[in-house]
Amino acid sequence: MSESHFTFSEFVAGFWRMESWDMTPMQRLSLIEQYLELGVTTMDHADIYGEYQCETLFGEALALKPALRQQMQIVSKCGIKPAFACRPERYVNHYDTSCEHIIASVEHSLKQLNTDYLDLLLIHRPDPLMDADAVAEAFKSLKQAGKVQHFGVSNFTNAQFSLLQSRLDAPLVTNQVELSPLAMSTLHDGTLDLCQQRRIRPMAWSCLAGGRIFETTNPQAVRLHQTLKLIAEQVGAQDISQVIYAWVRMLPSRPVPLIGSGNIERIKRAVASNEIQLDRQQWFSIWQASMGHSVP
Repeated sequence: MSESHFTFSEFVAGFWRMESWDMTPMQRLSLIEQYLELGVTTMDHADIYGEYQCETLFGEALALKPALRQQMQIVSKCGIKPAFACRPERYVNHYDTSCEHIIASVEHSLKQLNTDYLDLLLIHRPDPLMDADAVAEAFKSLKQAGKVQHFGVSNFTNAQFSLLQSRLDAPLVTNQVELSPLAMSTLHDGTLDLCQQRRIRPMAWSCLAGGRIFETTNPQAVRLHQTLKLIAEQVGAQDISQVIYAWVRMLPSRPVPLIGSGNIERIKRAVASNEIQLDRQQWFSIWQASMGHSVP
């Protein structure tokens, strides 16, 4: 497959916590504008975030200044059906990658986000009942209707990725996966190797491990915190989060980190980490601290 024409910003704004930020529409608009001013133009959503509220909150803000839509790439995801109280017909968390659900979910996201199209749609989680031909049919319909420009996946194994790709005419443009010094499985299971082989950039979620890096009772986290703090001093980083982002970005598949914060100072620090360069020994020191042993 040839290299995708989809272009991410070097960091992605993640809005999965937007409902908890307690912002007015104007404050949300201001945050979006500040992201754009920092060069963060890719906006990451999913239909289920905030129990189906986060896309609505973003859309309300975008409606205050619709011209901003031309300055950003909007990403959304579908395929998870949680048994939320707002969906009383569901009694068990499950997945749905049927053609009908994918199309219906996109229609709903477009309405909530106040946009006519998505730049990128991801299948949110691997579905054991996924019929690759049905997904391909949905993708084709959405593409022809001008409602989605590019497609990708999230949390897929290489086999699942290759299965879906085998049914598509255009390349999947990303696999959004968990990646941090506390979650390194994609470094070793071939996920990032496949991305590099296909010349697609993975999106990296939870780079800061949801704050678990600061736990004082977890031996792995304690080792990592000590090593990250030492390296932060060596490279002149403001804090260890910048070292983590630099560590993720050093991988040759060129992962694009998601920033899941509504705090502009944290966002600025994350973007500024782009200027930090680690050497190989520093990178492997972090790997070793996580694993608890040296490389073979």
